[in-house]
Amino acid sequence: MAQREGMLRPYIQLMRLDKPIGILLLLWPTLSALWFAAEGLPDMTVLIVFILGVIIMRSAGCVINDYADRDFDGQVARTLNRPLALGLINPKDALILFCILGLIAFILVLQLNTLTLWMSLVGLFLAVTYPFMKRYTYLPQVYLGAAFGWAIPMAFAAQTNAVPVIAWLLFLANILWATAYDTFYAMADREDDMLAGVKSTAILFGEDDTLIVGILQLSFLAVMALIGHQQEMSFIYYLGLLLAAVFFVYQQKIIITREPAQCLQAFLNNNWVGAVLFCSIVVHYSLVMA
Repeated sequence: MAQREGMLRPYIQLMRLDKPIGILLLLWPTLSALWFAAEGLPDMTVLIVFILGVIIMRSAGCVINDYADRDFDGQVARTLNRPLALGLINPKDALILFCILGLIAFILVLQLNTLTLWMSLVGLFLAVTYPFMKRYTYLPQVYLGAAFGWAIPMAFAAQTNAVPVIAWLLFLANILWATAYDTFYAMADREDDMLAGVKSTAILFGEDDTLIVGILQLSFLAVMALIGHQQEMSFIYYLGLLLAAVFFVYQQKIIITREPAQCLQAFLNNNWVGAVLFCSIVVHYSLVMA
């Protein structure tokens, strides 16, 4: 048993199942979109498919990311112990695992309508191409926001067989938010990334990084407030926005010295931003239906 666990551990680490923060950052906006689309009562099949899909596609994204970065990860302090960088997993086996995860995700999406099925192909394209963006552009964090956020219009398509304006506003908000929190992540690796020759918003923003992240956070809150106004949300929703703003202030405070550990802590803190916003949406619709 212990030997089997030892063999599985590198694959668990490759899929980041031991570090669920990525799953959570993808899950909260997806669930929020479903609750908006269903006005508080999502279809159970759709809900289950999207929860499982988030886990599977996040895992697949990590696999293809590490495959693409296998020659770079050993040059970055935070990633030098990843399984592919250490040679614990063969690159060919990583590709096989990615294909298996992709097949499972495809089987899941077959349970949904045709519009969602076609949209899932865009999601797959974004997931596969994202890891290579840092080679060609200083904006891979923006691309990540699109890749993470594509589940939002898909959720509306699955629930309502349409993609209304609110879906695209939520998609825009997610790009702003993801760019902000992933810039924190990139700030922790900035020096190593520059030596390795890869690009990021942290490098692009330079000394203006905290200011620009603050503008992104304010823009995110503004778009979410606009959505709240359009959807006639109650004060509970705006309380969630206020709490999210408090978390943003906390994040700005702890990264002021730009220490890598503090930047990573600010990144992790965004889990609570997503959680409080989702909870505020759930409570709002629960009170409306009561």
